[in-house]
Amino acid sequence: MGPSTIILAAVIGILLFSLVLWFFSRYKKCPSDKVMVIYGRVGKNTDGTTRSAKCIHGGAAFIVPVVQSYEFLDLTPLSIPVDLKSALSRQNIRVDVPSRFTVGISTEPSVMQNAAERLLGLQLAEIQELAKDIIFGQLRLIIATMDIEELNTDRDKFLEAVSRNVEVELKKIGLRLINVNMTDISDESGYIEALGKEAAAKAINDAKKSVAEKERDGSIGEANAKMDERINVSKADAEAIQGENLAKTEIAMSNATLREKQAEALRIATAAEKIQAAKALEEAYAAEKEAEEARSAREKATLEADVIVQTEIQKRQIELEAEAEAEKIRRKAQGEADAIYARMAAEARGMEEILRKQAAGFAEIVKSAGGDAEAALKLLIADKLEDLMRIQVDAIKNIKIDKVTVWDNGSSGANGKTSTANFLSGLMKSVPPLEEVFAMSGLALPEYLGKKKEEAPEAADAPEVLDAEVVEEE
Repeated sequence: MGPSTIILAAVIGILLFSLVLWFFSRYKKCPSDKVMVIYGRVGKNTDGTTRSAKCIHGGAAFIVPVVQSYEFLDLTPLSIPVDLKSALSRQNIRVDVPSRFTVGISTEPSVMQNAAERLLGLQLAEIQELAKDIIFGQLRLIIATMDIEELNTDRDKFLEAVSRNVEVELKKIGLRLINVNMTDISDESGYIEALGKEAAAKAINDAKKSVAEKERDGSIGEANAKMDERINVSKADAEAIQGENLAKTEIAMSNATLREKQAEALRIATAAEKIQAAKALEEAYAAEKEAEEARSAREKATLEADVIVQTEIQKRQIELEAEAEAEKIRRKAQGEADAIYARMAAEARGMEEILRKQAAGFAEIVKSAGGDAEAALKLLIADKLEDLMRIQVDAIKNIKIDKVTVWDNGSSGANGKTSTANFLSGLMKSVPPLEEVFAMSGLALPEYLGKKKEEAPEAADAPEVLDAEVVEEE
């Protein structure tokens, strides 16, 4: 082999090696932070149209010389400050909405195709300005459909609307919305600031209202506990007194008559009725107090939203005075009930003592009569006989007779008496007989005072004789 052959072989080898190197140099790898766009003859779409570009994110592809070329789209996020001013809201109030949007080229296949067609060859600053114009337009459109209250309070709804509308428009040029950050929204008229002050005042008033309600609940609970304690103590005292009275009643009922039992039963019933009336009065005052406290609490909760600290202090003072007045009324009612009970108890004890003394005296009389109750009754009647005679005399002692003139001829009547005797006898008959007096009292005369004589039949057809004329002159 001659030198020329060797040289030719070396040249061919070098050419083959260079061709291999060149071939491998057309096999391009795509970094993870970029999108490789292959353009030229890249094939056709499914509908038969010619594809303008082929996008690859990750991996590698062979770039056919002469008929194909490639470029990279940077996936670095772009932070775009959007200082929107004087945007008109639905209430025709202009607001300033400073915000910052973070966007980047999308890796979604269909969106990457849009980026390859519209953003290839543009610098990041140019892409940022293009996205900024789209964001400004969509922000104004969204703000025009919302109220100031929605923009200020419902930030989630606002951000959702921004994300939905802006991202749709950004996808048309191959971008995707990564993040939206809204700062303080303001307006020229100060409406949002007024809303903030209103919310702050409402929060403060709600806190004051909550504290006042807790204090009110504590005061009501303490008052209820004291009321229960007083009621239970009074009830225990009443039960103790009632037990003592029942014990005394049993002793008295074992030694007294039916009248004593009736009197004791009447005393118990009256005392129980007064106690129940006193308790009912006390419960009524307690209910009125609770109603007053509930009404005061409701008025307090209503007024606290609109009044200042000085009004709160005055109202609290009024509540304390109302509570003191209710306590005064309750104590007065308790005192009246105790006084009524004490008076009725004293009257019952006095009646019991009188009946006991009478029973003891009657027992002594029976004992003096040798145990004979009828003899004892006769002694009592004999003791009262003088009073009974006095009653008969008093029946006629007030009759005024200035003068009595009697003309009597001395002749006797049918009964053998003169007219004068008949007149005096009739006058004495006008005095109530002793037996009738006893009969009206439900008693009967003792036998030793005489028995009533059976009446003789009247003489038939006795002529009426007028022997004397009595004239009474006043």
